[in-house]
Amino acid sequence: MKIVDLRTENWEKNSELLRIKNRGQGLESKYAQSVLEIIENVKKFGDSAVFSYAKKFDKVELTPENVKVSEEEIEEAFKKVEPEVLEAIKIAVTRVRKFHEHQKENSYFVTEPGMVLGQKVTPLESAGIYVPGGKASYPSSVIMNAVPAKVAGVKKVVMITPAIGSFEVNPYSLVAAKLSGVDEIYRVGGAHGVAAIAFGTESIPKVDKIVGPGNIYVALAKKFLFGTVDIDMVAGPSEILVIADESANPDWVAVDLLSQAEHDELAGSFLVTHDEEVAKAVIDALEDKLKKLKRREIAEKSIENFGTAFITRDIYHSCEVANIVAPEHLEVATKEPFALLDHIKNAGAIFLGHYTCESLGDYILGPNHVLPTGGSAKFFSPLGVYDFIKRSSILYVSKEGFKQISEHARNLAECEGLEAHRLAVEVREAIKIPIKTEEKV
Repeated sequence: MKIVDLRTENWEKNSELLRIKNRGQGLESKYAQSVLEIIENVKKFGDSAVFSYAKKFDKVELTPENVKVSEEEIEEAFKKVEPEVLEAIKIAVTRVRKFHEHQKENSYFVTEPGMVLGQKVTPLESAGIYVPGGKASYPSSVIMNAVPAKVAGVKKVVMITPAIGSFEVNPYSLVAAKLSGVDEIYRVGGAHGVAAIAFGTESIPKVDKIVGPGNIYVALAKKFLFGTVDIDMVAGPSEILVIADESANPDWVAVDLLSQAEHDELAGSFLVTHDEEVAKAVIDALEDKLKKLKRREIAEKSIENFGTAFITRDIYHSCEVANIVAPEHLEVATKEPFALLDHIKNAGAIFLGHYTCESLGDYILGPNHVLPTGGSAKFFSPLGVYDFIKRSSILYVSKEGFKQISEHARNLAECEGLEAHRLAVEVREAIKIPIKTEEKV
């Protein structure tokens, strides 16, 4: 992990800080053409294209009869999950649902003399959640994507997840799906799976919104299909930034940084501290723990690519740096973490205090772990109930109310040169519209 000193006059122009600040700009262009081709083929050929790509990429033979996961398979999955894991999934579902209940929005009306204005909140009819498949197990991703949709009132939640090399879908994902309220599950993934639920095929239903993480093909497919369906965000590699002071435990900070580095070779692990001794101690601890990590090769490359310790002038300068980076996960490992909360503007999730490790948020605390990455925390929010609703404005004006505001609307229409807009007001005002005649020369 490299050390970068930002205690300089023009620290905001530091090349390493700028590289990290701009880390989310541009997805891999070399994949774009392949993804667009997949999308076009699924749009044209439906099931046949989806099944062909499943055979090519996932080594699985899909048919209209077996692409959907049966209730019997889901029941069988419950028998394969260890009792302690099943209990953990149940607790996670309960806590995530309880947290997201607070995000529900209500319709409302505002009345004025002669007018009724308001907003109608309606859940989306359907949503699709993407869950990575293969050997890895992601029940937490199922919970975080499905529960907010169900709390919002989405009638039909469809899950897609690839069954790589066999028909068996990961049992942990199936159990989490059942307990989270998922209605239908299809054993298909990749860009072809995303396209399938965006357009709908003979065997796979179309949805209104697609959420959930995936590889570069999945991310690009979601990006290109935005407009055909809604999406949550275009997620990039995972990342963590830790603000630490002298009270931080170097071992704890080191493993927290590695918890993201082990995800992906392009994952970001950033330490920000005004204490050089803390930085050195964390780096020593990180190098020691890295040797014992099962995913050591991935974590090492991640640290090599994006592992950085920034040295700042003081704790408030550390917050400024964090705001520039705008990390997915921000841990505040300081003596008085709540005192810094007002100084933090850009972060997907903020973990306050030495015991609030990012792992707790990933699995069990309740707030959503689907978070903006690549600096997009400057303008994106965590996934939530609000992502699965739509808002319709409600407007009613009586004759009396019309008289109060019609002149102003007519004047603005005149200002903008939109004649039919002006006429729509004037015909209701019962104003006689003068007919202009050409002047005689």
